[in-house]
Amino acid sequence: MNDMTIATSEPRVDISESAARRLAALIAAEPGEGLMFRVAVTGGGCSGFQYNFSFDDSRQEDDLLFSRDGVTVVVDSTSLDLLKGAEIDYVEDLVGASFQIRNPNAKASCGCGNSFAA
Repeated sequence: MNDMTIATSEPRVDISESAARRLAALIAAEPGEGLMFRVAVTGGGCSGFQYNFSFDDSRQEDDLLFSRDGVTVVVDSTSLDLLKGAEIDYVEDLVGASFQIRNPNAKASCGCGNSFAA
């Protein structure tokens, strides 16, 4: 008899406090209600895949929702395969401010941080 236990957990994307705060401010400045921050992964960029960010007010059948502090991030199931365990952060430094994704699935990334290889 096999006593092995298989741990299963829902794949997820985390949102930092800084990202949630910035997204809340950006969404408040946009017209319309019910806006969510959509994160998608598409082919392209200098490393094979690239991140795309947009605001969206609709949800597709294969979308998963992740929330923090009243902000909702939407990720389609195909993109989630490449983003599971990632953290969306908002970073401000001397050279500027940007959303950054800390992605444990990225085996390599380009210097700009907008594309990666899995």
